[in-house]
Amino acid sequence: MCRNIKTLHNFTPPATDAEIRASALQFVRKLSGFTRPSKANEAVFHRAVEEVTHAAQHLLDALITNAPPRNREAEAAKARARAAHRFRP
Repeated sequence: MCRNIKTLHNFTPPATDAEIRASALQFVRKLSGFTRPSKANEAVFHRAVEEVTHAAQHLLDALITNAPPRNREAEAAKARARAAHRFRP
């Protein structure tokens, strides 16, 4: 359920608004237990996604690091290698 919640800090290029929103959506889904909310909960669910997106954007904007930015392609390659090792036949 949380496959889109990824580290978004300290990458070149920086996280996009879509990536931040996807992570917020997965977070709210996990907390609420809903993949899709009922009509009665739809407005509250979407408001929570927007609020978490807003908070995440502020967090990412405020974080400071001395580490060099990470490369997205290199990190993705490492993740594929870990998955291949974990799920090897």
